[in-house]
Amino acid sequence: MDYRAHIKDFGMDTISLAGPLEAKLRAVREAGFSQIMLSARDIVGHPEGLDAAVAAVRHSGLRVTGFQVLRDFEGLSGHLHDYKIDIAKSMLEMCSALGAKVLLVCSSTSVHATGEADDLARDLRKLAMLAIPMGIKVAFEALSWGRSVNEFPQAWDIVCRADMPNLGLGFDSFHMFATQTPLDELDMLEPDKIFLVQLADFMWTEIKSMEERITTARHFRVFPGEGVHSAALAALVTKLHALGYRGDYSFEVFNDDYQQIPLPTVAQRAWRSALWLAEDVLQRSVPLPNQLRLKR
Repeated sequence: MDYRAHIKDFGMDTISLAGPLEAKLRAVREAGFSQIMLSARDIVGHPEGLDAAVAAVRHSGLRVTGFQVLRDFEGLSGHLHDYKIDIAKSMLEMCSALGAKVLLVCSSTSVHATGEADDLARDLRKLAMLAIPMGIKVAFEALSWGRSVNEFPQAWDIVCRADMPNLGLGFDSFHMFATQTPLDELDMLEPDKIFLVQLADFMWTEIKSMEERITTARHFRVFPGEGVHSAALAALVTKLHALGYRGDYSFEVFNDDYQQIPLPTVAQRAWRSALWLAEDVLQRSVPLPNQLRLKR
């Protein structure tokens, strides 16, 4: 099996990189990637406006993995619900302009949101209906500090209740490891309803508090193979592949240190991780923790 059959499945997220949008796009492309996950901040923060940002993305030649992130959407009522619907419409419009086929939605952390599963499903069904005319899929991700949905089996239940063809699961390895959700729980999933898989490692084996979990997620993630969860990441990717998942993997790596080093250096670190996953893991040569064969 040729690892090049898998390498195009992996992409970077712009949140790992400092600097203007064009520099991020160039660093990712020159590292070897063919796709990129975009944040709304990359687009709306462009000094020349939305149209210039869209043009830069299209000119880069990179495929857009997805667009993020719609937060605290589901479970609200009254004027709060109406407000979030307006925000969602704007996000979908930007998603469409960029040619992105997936909008990522994180489970709500709002104290104003209900925890009733049917209500959450109703709101996500409505969002999915708004996305259908644009040809956009909605990927619902369980944040590990979400108020009512904080593990992917709960997110899967909501997706199943909503029962929309363009509503599926957004899966983040960090949150699975943080909540210590058993790998066997993946068996309940339908692979064609997993719309996006985000991967990251981190540098300690145990997260001892919710505060530490949030801080680690937002500031101290590292690329797959750089932390202490290499075997778990390898097992996760192998399991997803065995289940039949053939979609995209994006490196969702929030790291303050990476924001202070040159973009090409960060992108090359990500590329080494992609090579490890494509060349070793997906060819069933699963390494032991901290014994990775990362090479260019």
